[in-house]
Parts: sequence; C-alpha cells; structure tokens
Amino acid sequence: MSADRYGVLLCNIGTPDGPAAAPVRRYLREFLSDPRVIDINPIGRWLLLNLIILPTRPRKSAEAYSQIWTDEGSPLLLHANGLAEGLRAHLPDADVRVGMRYGSPSIIEGLAHFRRAGIERLVVFPLFPQYASSSTGTALELIYREAAARWNTPNISVVPPFFDNPAFIDPFVEIGREALADFGADHTLFSFHGLPERHMQKSDDTGAHCTVVEKCCETLCEANRNCYSAQCYATAVAMARGLGLSAEQYTLSFQSRLGRTPWLRPYTDVVLPELVASGVKRLAVFCPAFVADCLETLEEIGIRAEADFRAAGGEALRLVPCANSHTSWIEGAARLVRCAAYGGMPEPAAEPIPSV
Repeated sequence: MSADRYGVLLCNIGTPDGPAAAPVRRYLREFLSDPRVIDINPIGRWLLLNLIILPTRPRKSAEAYSQIWTDEGSPLLLHANGLAEGLRAHLPDADVRVGMRYGSPSIIEGLAHFRRAGIERLVVFPLFPQYASSSTGTALELIYREAAARWNTPNISVVPPFFDNPAFIDPFVEIGREALADFGADHTLFSFHGLPERHMQKSDDTGAHCTVVEKCCETLCEANRNCYSAQCYATAVAMARGLGLSAEQYTLSFQSRLGRTPWLRPYTDVVLPELVASGVKRLAVFCPAFVADCLETLEEIGIRAEADFRAAGGEALRLVPCANSHTSWIEGAARLVRCAAYGGMPEPAAEPIPSV
C-alpha cells in the first residue's frame, strides 16, 4: 500500500434502516440514549426515553419517514453515498467511507474497515457545518474512544466546522440560484436545526458571554467560537451575501424543537405565519444546518411547513435542496479534506462576517 494512502470517514448523524416502527424505535433508542443529545440526569433520561418517547414516537416518526423514503432507501444515506462516490473520483489517494453516529453503516464499522485495510492515517469529516456537542461532538467522542482502545492508535485529522467556508457556502448559493430561478420568492428563510438554549450556555467557556451580552450570537468572537447558534448566524449572513440579499430580505429561524425547555429562537413554525402576516406570499427556504436532505428538510419543511405556510395564507413555499452530491459541493468537500489531510488551513470566509 502507498504510504500516501489515507482514509476519509464521512460522519453524519444516522438514519433508521427502514420507515417502519421497529427500525425507527431501534434508531431512536440509540440516538436519544446519548448523553450529549439528551443532556440530563441519566435516570431522568432513561425515564423520558422509555416511558414517554419510545411508547409513542416511533410510530409517528415512521409515518413521516415513509413520506420521504426512496426506492434506494433513506435519502440521507443515499446522498452520503453519492458524496463518497464523488470524493473518490477527486481524491485518488483516499479510501472514502461513510460512518453514521447512530444506525448503519456505523462509525465503528468504518474504523474497522480502515484497520483491516492497514490504513493508519485518517481524515474524519463530520458533515455538520456548524459545531454542536450533540452532532460533531458526539461523533468525535466515539471516534477518539475507539481509537484510544487500540494498541496502535491511528493518526487522525479532523475537518473543522465549515459554517462560513466558501467550499460550503458557494455550492449552497449556486444550488439556491438554480432552484429559485423560476420561483420569484419575495422573502428567504434560513431554517436551522434547533437545540436547547442550555447547550449554547454550556459551550461558553468564559461564562460571561452567552445570554449575558446583548445579541450574543450575532457576532463571532472568541467567547462564542464553539457556539452553534453564533455559527448559524454567520452561515446565514454569508449565504445572504452570496445571494445578494439585504437584511430585510431574509429571516433566520430554528426548527425541530422538542419538549418544554427553551430552545433556540425564533421558532420556524412560529415565524411562518408571522411572515405571511407581514405580506410574504412566496417564500424560499434554505436548511443550511444540513449538507444532505433528510427527514428534517424533506418532511418537516418540504411537506409540513409548506402546508402550514399555505394554511396561514401564503401562496407558495419552495424548499431549496441541500448540497447533497452536487458537483460543486463534491469539489468543495474535496478541498476541505485535502486541507485536513495535508496540514493546510481551511479557506477563510471571503469577507469578515459582520453583525446582523
């Protein structure tokens, strides 16, 4: 084997094996048992999961999955495999594999493949543009734990969060322009996956910025360098700039909230009727917390949010596809991998990200 040969592990959150209650239950049990996802007392997490969530949610989630499932299977896995295939063509020295944090194919299976192949130099690519402990953090924790258990530990490099990197922003902007060319949107919504507010507070190592400084997420600084919300704001600003949108022409919101504790605001399902009331009739929606279309984009936004927008009096809502395996994203992802593999620095944003 060439000494220059290295492995690339594309990590995403995961997907059930099928759109039925049993595989969804297995997936949810693994996913929601993670203390980085539900970060509460272990006894409380067990009670919440086994007495409240698992008795009812698998059936409802299976119904949602059934609306977006393809003949080839899960859209998330389909697009991950498409990205992997594209990267293999752009990275001839790399062995590219997909590893899901929950479900199959798993991160552990990917690491075992590299070990069998004698590949000791790895590039881990968490496919999460913005850092969150419940996504990038949990994937890296598992990888480091598995690597540390080996007598011969592999050499691991990690692609850092790429929330404002042109390698990610430019493809998403290009895809948006293609998707909206004939739509005539009168407003744009950037809808990011939500998280509990306490996750932002826990990411502030200083303890003196999050919720203390006014508009604490709207400008990147040292104190919020690991703040998911601050990185979402930076993504929205960078994408709006690329699309030529003024501050009045777009809105940022957060979707997918669960439970009664405060989550990141404003909430997408609350923003939609507010936009209609303000006169918005034709709404374009980007979901730039995801590089691949999945349940949260195709069903939550493309089906449910579209119906809610129309019910509130809107005329049309168009979901812009995620980067998926678009040619420009494959090229951008290859640049990010090469930077990590060969010790380069990630490309900076085209311009400093301003406050919004």
